Amino acid sequence: MFIAYVVVASLLAVVLIGSGRAKLVRDEKVTEGMHKIGVPDSWFPRLSALEIAGALGLLAGIFYRPLGIAASVGIIVYFIGAITTHLRAKDTKGLPMPAALMVVAAAPLLFGIATV
Repeated sequence: MFIAYVVVASLLAVVLIGSGRAKLVRDEKVTEGMHKIGVPDSWFPRLSALEIAGALGLLAGIFYRPLGIAASVGIIVYFIGAITTHLRAKDTKGLPMPAALMVVAAAPLLFGIATV
């Protein structure tokens, strides 16, 4: 289970860092999609910081599992918020990505709990 945690947490961390970076540098594609669902520009740095913090927490969880478990829970809550935002904006086309990432974020949580 430890190896499974390391693999899933590392891959999810890479995705989260990439997504956080895109928000931080205001990537045109990301910015357009987020404006479409009503996310104001002032939220971009905060959302970016949350994603990067989640990624770092997952990686730190390799060495201290409770931190990785807490980061997984935080990431799941983050993506529940993203899904809710897409649903409120009636944006069904944008829903699969946060839904898939929320499901993927459950894997390090379960693997982390199994290896505590």
